[in-house]
Amino acid sequence: MMRQIIFIGIVIFFLNACKKGGGDIDEPNPPATAIAFTAAKINSTNASLGFVNYNTPVNTVLRLQFNNKVNRATVAPAVSLMQDAVGAVPFSISYENGDSTVVLNSANPFTYLSKYTVNGTTALKAANGRQLTTGFNFSFLTALDSSRKFPLLSDDALLTKVQEQTFKYFWDFAHPVSGLARERNTSGDVVTSGGSGFGIMAIPVGISRNFITRAQGLQRMQTIVGFLKNTAVKVKGAFPHWLNGSTGAIVPFSANDNGADLVETSYLMMGLLTARQFFNSADPSELALRNDINQLFNNVEWDWFRNGSQNVLYWHYSPTVGWAMNLPIKGWNECLITYVLAASSTTHGIPASVYNNGWKGATGYLNGNTYYGYQLPLGPQMGGPLFMAQYSFLGINPTNLSEGGINFFTQNKNHSLINYNYCKVNPRGYFGYSDSVWGLTASDIEGGYTASSPTNDVGVIAPTAAIASMPYTPAESMAALRFFYYVLGDKLWKEYGFVDAFNLSKPWIAGSFLAIDQGPIILMIENYRSGLLWNLFTSSPEIKAGMTSLGFTAPYL
Repeated sequence: MMRQIIFIGIVIFFLNACKKGGGDIDEPNPPATAIAFTAAKINSTNASLGFVNYNTPVNTVLRLQFNNKVNRATVAPAVSLMQDAVGAVPFSISYENGDSTVVLNSANPFTYLSKYTVNGTTALKAANGRQLTTGFNFSFLTALDSSRKFPLLSDDALLTKVQEQTFKYFWDFAHPVSGLARERNTSGDVVTSGGSGFGIMAIPVGISRNFITRAQGLQRMQTIVGFLKNTAVKVKGAFPHWLNGSTGAIVPFSANDNGADLVETSYLMMGLLTARQFFNSADPSELALRNDINQLFNNVEWDWFRNGSQNVLYWHYSPTVGWAMNLPIKGWNECLITYVLAASSTTHGIPASVYNNGWKGATGYLNGNTYYGYQLPLGPQMGGPLFMAQYSFLGINPTNLSEGGINFFTQNKNHSLINYNYCKVNPRGYFGYSDSVWGLTASDIEGGYTASSPTNDVGVIAPTAAIASMPYTPAESMAALRFFYYVLGDKLWKEYGFVDAFNLSKPWIAGSFLAIDQGPIILMIENYRSGLLWNLFTSSPEIKAGMTSLGFTAPYL
């Protein structure tokens, strides 16, 4: 027993000796756990990091989750909430889960259809002093405000309202000297030949819908035609893409595009012939107007643009660099009207061989494939931008129009339905595309301009695309028009009708209006409602003869 007691005492002595004195060894403290951002929640839904989170409610709570409790004093300096177009957004901070979850509450509800970004920097620290090693961020886009922005109208009244508001671009905003249409709302003195042709066609609509009187319309036409006849610079009777609306001088579209533009001239002549057929009374002023329009049309040397009697028309000719642009006009695209007018000229006409070998001889003229259940007789894959079904057919009536076994109403209708169904299916997953938000065509985009189509889809919808498809897709176009006006109207509906384009995924709303996009809205709505422009243009005896010479058949020929 005594020996056991002595042994235990010796053991205790040595154990105590190991804990004291200069030779003692302390066990190391465990290292403090590093802090890391692990997840974010938008309300109760996990946020995708590195991607925009769409359709977020405006009343939203944000939760930032970490693997360790945070040092509260470091959160506010390290975390920010930014609204893209505005800047910093004030918010309050609270904590959950033992301070490992930071809760952000915006001081006010978020703004509808706005992008927000949460940023976190490495200034944030854990309660144990460890610093966040990597910053973080995520973005979200708030939902559309689905409320109706304007009082409900009948569809007929809404169509009139859209036409009247859009008409203001060509009437109120016309160039004060020439009466021609500015290229866009920021163009100053630069007017556009093709867009002016669309604006001229809008004048009979304005008179028929009582937006202006016949006398007012006649006076404006006298101004326009007088300027085109006496002041505007012409090359071989054709007009440039752009003119100075005060002096009539050519404004180069590009370095070598400083002369005649035959396609723009075609749109202008389509408008002038339409106006000629409208102002058809025996009044001496209307008779003089018709004579001046005849002179302008007859002076265009359509045959010159064969560039040496080739069986194709060329788009450009310059008095300084000749045929340097070297762009033959071949289909299928927006230029059918050019061949129709060239064949219709009684002074500088072209034979059918130019149409058959040039326009129809292009590789890719025929299609025949089926997309979304609709066969497309002509043109590029999935139809291309919708202006191809619209520009030439502002005047040419495609109803029961055939040539070469092609029914042109079927062509344009199926093209429009393919575009509609593409946007409805939305294979690229752009936010906002639907059966009420559709329409891909040439328009402004953020920082530029592009010809949008199912094969060149950058997320931008142009109101003109769906609305100007009204004769082909009345139900689908009317659904889009209602949505653009009632739901998006606080963002899209401005002094000259709908702005040029928008991208709900950004979000981005154009501040621009373009003549070549505003015009088809007025004109194709009217063709859907009354056929006015179709009836006027195709009543021209020259057009009847020209289209017949190319092999077209239609009840009006």
